[in-house]
This record gives sequence, structure tokens and C-alpha cells, in this order.
Amino acid sequence: MSRIRAAKFKELETIAEFQMLMAQETENLKLSKDDILLGIEAVFEDPGKGKYYVATDEEDEAIACLLVTPEWSEWRNGTVLWIQSVYVTETWRGKGIFKQLYSQLKILVEEDPALVGLRLYVDKTNTNAQAVYEKLGMNGDHYKLFEWIK
Repeated sequence: MSRIRAAKFKELETIAEFQMLMAQETENLKLSKDDILLGIEAVFEDPGKGKYYVATDEEDEAIACLLVTPEWSEWRNGTVLWIQSVYVTETWRGKGIFKQLYSQLKILVEEDPALVGLRLYVDKTNTNAQAVYEKLGMNGDHYKLFEWIK
């Protein structure tokens, strides 16, 4: 069983490596390490942008991470937390690590009246991740994501 906690700034390089691996693995994208490092650093410097969480092993080494970003919902008069940039190292996959991360976030939302829910998006072809999310009680019934990225 792993431990879930907020990521530490000293784990910036590890999180960057995880993100580069995740992008390559899920979307066949090669990301710029310099951009990733600056992007992660920006989150640590401005908590309004989001917060990283890690799952750690017995030696407190990160084995998984995710980023949570806030989105205001006027419909619900509260903040929805978006889960993104999820990565679990290969040797820890299939052992309930994401479930632990998700459960911790769900408790956070349930205990804070200002938070109203959790959302995430997933690549259409990432059927393994979709199966995990469905098993945790999430669904993709309500929205379809559209985007424009510069």
C-alpha cells in the first residue's frame, strides 16, 4: 500500500519525467523537458494554478502523480477539481494506486463545502484508463470535450 501526499518542490524532476513518459505512452507526444519543468514550477509557485499529489513507496519515493486544477462552476456555486497528468510507474500499475489517489481527492471534496466534484478527461483510445475510471464510479455520460490549442 502506498502513501498519498502533496508533492514537494524537490520532486519537480520526477514529476517532469513522469509527464514526459505519460505523454509519449498515451498520445505518442514528445514533450520539451524545458517547457515541462517551467510548467510544473509555475504550479508550485502559484497554488491557484493547481496542486500535484504523489503516491509514494515505503522509502517515500514517488511512484505516481497527478495534477489537480480548479474550475469555478456557477451552476453549482463551487469549485470542481480537474484531475489531469495522471501517471503511475509501470511496476506499480494494476495495484490500486490511482484508486488510492482518487479516493484521497474524493475525501477532500466531500469534506470541503467549497468543492463540488471531480472531473477528468481521457484520450479516446486509452481504454485501460477508461475502465479504471468507470470502476471507480465515474462516467463519461454528460460531456464531450472540444478544444482549440495554440
